Order: sequence, then structure tokens, then C-alpha cells
Amino acid sequence: MYREAFASLFEINMGVTAGERILVFSDRVRSDEELSVDEAARRQNLLFVAEEAGRYADASYGNACFASFPATAASGAEPPEVLWRAAFGDAAVNALAAGGLLARLLAKEATLEDLERARRIVLSSRDAAAQVVVALSNNSTSHTRFRHLVNAVGGRFASLPHFDPDMFFSSMRVDWRQLAERTRRVADAVNGATALRVETPNGTRMRFDKGGRVAKGDDGLLAAPGSFGNLPAGEVYLAPLEGTSEGIMVLEWGPTRRLDSPVELVVRAGAVVDVRGDDPLRAALERKFAESDRNRNIAELGIGTNDRATRPDNVLEAEKILGTIHIALGDNSGFGGTVQTPFHEDYVFYRPTLTLVSETGAETALLSNGSLLL
Repeated sequence: MYREAFASLFEINMGVTAGERILVFSDRVRSDEELSVDEAARRQNLLFVAEEAGRYADASYGNACFASFPATAASGAEPPEVLWRAAFGDAAVNALAAGGLLARLLAKEATLEDLERARRIVLSSRDAAAQVVVALSNNSTSHTRFRHLVNAVGGRFASLPHFDPDMFFSSMRVDWRQLAERTRRVADAVNGATALRVETPNGTRMRFDKGGRVAKGDDGLLAAPGSFGNLPAGEVYLAPLEGTSEGIMVLEWGPTRRLDSPVELVVRAGAVVDVRGDDPLRAALERKFAESDRNRNIAELGIGTNDRATRPDNVLEAEKILGTIHIALGDNSGFGGTVQTPFHEDYVFYRPTLTLVSETGAETALLSNGSLLL
């Protein structure tokens, strides 16, 4: 059923050649997770399909392995040691542990100096490291030091958090070359601005300063050494300058469901200062904020560019829908920001008007009520 989809994933998206070291991984439902029947079935199917992808890769290209582990507490949390060993080899991980680095990396307490030392260690064992990593875990490993170090040794990394295998037959069947060109045009336009303003019909009003940060495109073509992106792909994203985002975010969708009623987040000086609403998401966010003020950080602004993406009920695909924007909270240390925390969660906004503000104050609309204007 999935052979054609797997072939496209490994050959078109990842550019795999015979004999390359390939790691496919997924996560298992923890015993303390409370899931709906439908969500439990999706998670079990995701694990099954990930194992099938690993077997397909080994049979087709050789030198592939599959790994799984209990799901982390949240997207953005570092995966456990067993996955580091699968990706970098025992020698590198033993050296990280002996140097006191592994524990700090796993806890997201590593300094930039620690990260540089870790980079040198994994590079010294790069012959044992995976060259292609396909992350089919439910919780995202995109914003982790694990992913950063895979890229540092030249590994190509595809992150598919919350993936539903049905996406192989919808948003993964986009024209990848057209998507890459559209994504490039959007990124170029954003990089010509110094600030961005977002308004949506539901009352969201936000302003972001770039502060010299560079917007990057995720186009799903990950054949170059050190490449990283989501699949399904199709977004332009940046880390706004910390301390500058201001406004109100009105959330109508969570990562996997429409909220029972909207939740409002009040943002001042780059962080959420108040949460309003009756949906259970409010309490969940307040718990995350109680764990660390860093979880309040406005981490990302993204713009969807995939014309085959349609699903609002799965954030992985929803944030790629052409003409949407998404805003994330928490960690942004993996794509140009300075906030490091084991939490990163995206929220998608529909029918946005996105205005680019130049250094001179001139304003140009990039999106108008959800329509791309270039």
C-alpha cells in the first residue's frame, strides 16, 4: 500500500542512494497518556507505518535501522539516549556522557560552548552516524539539540510529527518543484521586511520585529548534506526577535482538534502574559507556563505554502496550508532564536492578512484574507 509513497519519500524528498546509513524512528504511546479512540488508533498506525518504512528502506537501500521509544512529554523535548545511540553510535554517545555533556543536552541545559564541544565529538565519529534520518514520531524532534547535531555531521533530517499516513496520498503528492519556487518567493519577500503585522477575522492582532533574523523556506527537498525540514513540507518560517512581539492571539484550533471555544493569548514584550477562555487548552497552557516562563516565548512565525494541504485538524499539515499563518510558543534555539526549553507548540490561523513593514515604514500586503498576493 505504501511502497510508492515510501519510494517518493526516500528518493525524491531525501535523495537516498544505495548504502547510505538510514535511521527511521517513531514513539510509542506512554501508559499515562489519555487519548481518544481515534487518536490512539492514529498513533498505533503511525508506529506501524514507521516500522514498515524502516523495513522498506533496509530492503531497498541497505544499511537502514528502525528505533522506537516511549513518547516524550512534549514536542521540543529531547529524545532519550537510545535514539542518540541509534543516530550517532555508541562511541560518540559514550564520549558525550563521559564529558558530562549528554545529561545537559537531554535536559536542554547545554550552553553554546557545550553544544560546540558536542558537535566536535559527534563529528569525530561521523562514520558511524546516520546520513538520513526520518522522524516519524508523534512528538516533534525538530526543535531539539539532537536534530541540530544530526545536521551538524551532515545528516539529512525529515521531521514528521503528528503525521497521519493518509497524508502520503494528499499533501505529500504536491508538485515539489512548484512548491519550492513558491516557498522561495515568499521567503524573499519576508526577508525584505524588518517587521510583520498579522490580522485575522477572529480578532488576532499581532506585530513581530525581525531584528535581522532570516526567514527560511521548508520545501521538502532534503537531498543536500545537513538539510532539515518537515514533511509534508510547505512553509516559510522565522524566529522573531525575542522581546518584540505584541498583540492578541485568538486560538480556534489546537494541534489535533477544533477547540470547544476560543482561547485568547495576550502577548507583551515577546511573551504570553495572560490566557483567557474556557477550553481545556487554557489549563494545559497554564501548566506549561508554570513549568517555565520560557514556554511563554513567541518562538516562530510561519506562512503556509502547500496548495495540496487542506486538513485543519492536524497541525503538521494545517501549518502548511497555502494562505495560513502559524505562531509557535516556546523553543526557537534550533532556527535562529535564543530561547531553549523542552516545549514547542504551533497554532494555525486562517484567512490572515499579513503585512510586511520595510525599514522606511512602507507597508506591503503579502497575504490578504488568506490569499497569497505574489
